[in-house]
Amino acid sequence: MGVENLSNKELLAVLFRTGRAGKSALDIAESVLKRYPKENILAVSFSDLKRISGIDIGKACTVLAAVEFTRRAIGTHQSGRPIIESPEQALAQLYDIRLHKKEHFVALYLNSRGELVHRENISIGTVNASIVHPREVFLPALQHSASAVIVAHNHPSGSADPSPEDREVTARLREAGSLMGITLIQHFIVTEHSNYAIL
Repeated sequence: MGVENLSNKELLAVLFRTGRAGKSALDIAESVLKRYPKENILAVSFSDLKRISGIDIGKACTVLAAVEFTRRAIGTHQSGRPIIESPEQALAQLYDIRLHKKEHFVALYLNSRGELVHRENISIGTVNASIVHPREVFLPALQHSASAVIVAHNHPSGSADPSPEDREVTARLREAGSLMGITLIQHFIVTEHSNYAIL
């Protein structure tokens, strides 16, 4: 069914491969996630992991290697916030919407250093339409003192070609952002196997 269908616990258990000290790999993964939810896992240390029953040096090093690789892949800054300096880094933050059966319109908010300070789900539409208003996109930008915005939505049809409405929304958002001094960097359309950048 693919790794995207595994639970967080199952994904972590795959890294552990085997159990230890009377615990299965799933048991150990559950213990880790109870203490360090996925929102905090990128900050976990070797000593943190070693405190958890069933984790030996090898398992701790495996997790830390995966964490470090993830940091490098998404370009995490020392602040712990991902850096977005390229389309690939932006698309990495949008992977989860590719397979949705309805259109999801999301926005990524960046500070002046290119750090991702917030992500907002703006709207969930029908199978082929999503309603977006500039105030819904730029209100979170003001709340989080963002200087730039990247927006994206998925096309459940599988075609990444932009519709006239997609281009109209992009132009409207770019104009509204310009008036507010907030740059619309890009509007991505994503599907399971492709993507398209309107700007």
